[in-house]
Amino acid sequence: MRYITPRKVAEGLGAAHSGTEHHWAMTVSSCALILLTPAFLLVIGTAIGLPREAVIGYFGRPYPGIITALFVIVGMIHFIKGTRIMIDDYFRGTARKGAIIISVIFGWAVIAAAVFALAKMSFINIAI
Repeated sequence: MRYITPRKVAEGLGAAHSGTEHHWAMTVSSCALILLTPAFLLVIGTAIGLPREAVIGYFGRPYPGIITALFVIVGMIHFIKGTRIMIDDYFRGTARKGAIIISVIFGWAVIAAAVFALAKMSFINIAI
């Protein structure tokens, strides 16, 4: 039987030595998403129904572009951390490693695609 010292209890370090940090990161990203989701919905709601040129011009402006980028980046980092917990709970061995790799690659690919698209719309808007 392992004995957890009072210092370990005070530090909050579990077996993986990162549980408290992971929980704190998930809590912070959840709070950020609580604030970003309504702003993102307003941004997207405004863009619905606009012609292509107007959408490019709209997302080329700072406020819609920054809100969309922040929402996608924070949301996908939250997704990556959340799927890591799910994968750790339900997968073992090589399947676990593969699922983690796929989850991380997918999350960062979505971030890269969204930021690239927003940057491209911004540069098109500058060139016009």
